[in-house]
Amino acid sequence: MKTKIQNIAAGVIILFAATTNADAQKAQESSVHELNVMNQLASPSHVSVMPVSQLLNAPGNEALKSFFFTPVKNKTALKGKRIAVLAADGFEEIELLGPVWYFRELGAQVDIVAPKFNPAPARYGLSTPEMAKTHIMAIQYLQPVGWVKFDRTADQIKVSDYDAVFIPGGAWNPDNLRYDKDVIKFVQDFNKSGKLIAAICHAPVVLASADILKGKKLTGYWNIQSDLKNAGGIVSDEPVVVDANIITSRHPIDVADFSRAVENWLAKK
Repeated sequence: MKTKIQNIAAGVIILFAATTNADAQKAQESSVHELNVMNQLASPSHVSVMPVSQLLNAPGNEALKSFFFTPVKNKTALKGKRIAVLAADGFEEIELLGPVWYFRELGAQVDIVAPKFNPAPARYGLSTPEMAKTHIMAIQYLQPVGWVKFDRTADQIKVSDYDAVFIPGGAWNPDNLRYDKDVIKFVQDFNKSGKLIAAICHAPVVLASADILKGKKLTGYWNIQSDLKNAGGIVSDEPVVVDANIITSRHPIDVADFSRAVENWLAKK
């Protein structure tokens, strides 16, 4: 009797599994894809932090979540395009890793470029981790969260190496960049070439330091908009603004619009 009951139960389980197999497979494929994307959007964590998923799942950010979790169809849209990411310690994590992931999904070559390592004078009493020589520190709203390896330093690159440059935000990152003479000269020379310069959140202040904003329409993080006006820019509070070869955005929630604007600009060239 026991064997008979076991056989009946096994049959019911097999029948149920067969009827739900298609849905389960679809759900599994979706979960694998989302996990793969999430792993590429988050740097290795060394402290307790808010996960990127919390930003993507926040009310009002449905379009941002869809941007990352909808598989990219045209994997060659930016094939052959070369993009430099100018970044230093204190960059906003999603504003670098988000666009980098997207542009690479589209087939572009993307290099993360940092200022040449320049430790603080010994009398400052600061301790610098060894990895700072090869990595830059990510933040989430002023909270350090991890480290990302860079590919080249600003003193090693030339305008002819790239088709576009983009600068992520973060409250510290732009201050570190605008102080670096190699970064500023590169941005100025890149602007003269007419190639694309894109900056999001706090990053447009780097363009202000490079003195390339006079008469330009742009946007930026809310608390730097007055600085952009003082630099001669025509500032509006919009998710993304395109003026000739300059693209700007305001905030991490604008990453999708920002990335698509860069894609569209490069795809036409």
